[in-house]
Amino acid sequence: MTSHTPQGPVDASQTPRYAGIATFAKLPRIEDVPSADIAVVGVPFDSGVSFRPGARFGPSHVREASRLLRPYNPAQDVSPFNVKQVVDAGDIVANPFSLDEAVRQVEEAATELGERVDKIVTIGGDHTIALPLLRAINKKHGPVAVLHFDAHLDTWDTYFGAPTTHGTPFRRASEEGLIDLTASMHGGTRGPLYGKSDLEDDVKLGFQIVTSEFVEEHGIPAALEKIRERVGDKPLYISIDIDVLDPAHAPGTGTPEAGGLTSREMLRLIRGLADLQIVGADVVEVAPAYDHAQITAVAASHVVYELVSAMAARD
Repeated sequence: MTSHTPQGPVDASQTPRYAGIATFAKLPRIEDVPSADIAVVGVPFDSGVSFRPGARFGPSHVREASRLLRPYNPAQDVSPFNVKQVVDAGDIVANPFSLDEAVRQVEEAATELGERVDKIVTIGGDHTIALPLLRAINKKHGPVAVLHFDAHLDTWDTYFGAPTTHGTPFRRASEEGLIDLTASMHGGTRGPLYGKSDLEDDVKLGFQIVTSEFVEEHGIPAALEKIRERVGDKPLYISIDIDVLDPAHAPGTGTPEAGGLTSREMLRLIRGLADLQIVGADVVEVAPAYDHAQITAVAASHVVYELVSAMAARD
């Protein structure tokens, strides 16, 4: 908890939103405040992708779209930047030529940042970064419940013999004991798989699933009931691949799948989990080269905002 009065975003009535450095939501940089509670940090890295590249430009793209965010969140009835000192911690450097070295760098930097702030929301970057982020969070909280919103399971074993990619982080995390196997879940999954064994393996790795089809058929309240029953009061890490949204709501991503959630549904899901013990989060796979009119970046910036609001409101 910071001992000083939180410093909020740049006043948009005094400085145009489109002027100045694009920190997330026009918040102060971590260097500009004596201490902080919540940090938004970028990881511009996409060397783990299996299809379309470009998520390395995601953090800057989301920051640009976040210029329009305002300090009061009426949906959660909280002014997160008044309740907590929220900062932009810049970007974590990740070696684009060595995946293994990049993973080590992300883990080390996230661990160090986690010693300076209570909670971190990370903007990717591809989903490979979830593995080192979970390693870092494990040092503070032990095995955590993981709520993974994604079109895909991301519990495959290898791609081209490589064990660490954007399609494998949650298998590795499960094998390493980073995940609470009794409380973890995927949300919004859909689309073709390599085989039925993918689902069978996923259960063994500690996950249950609320599919996109379930949300369509039963609605957000029923999905929230299943998620909350599964997670309980466990320390919760939320990992959101923006491709959980339908391509109509998030075209700017590397592995789009038809039939996804709407941005409104995604925001409602986060708000419905705001009272849980969220200890960290990431929003990944925004690839601006495939975006149009910042549709994907606007959605991602609001997802980050709702996560920060939830973290601030609970405490």
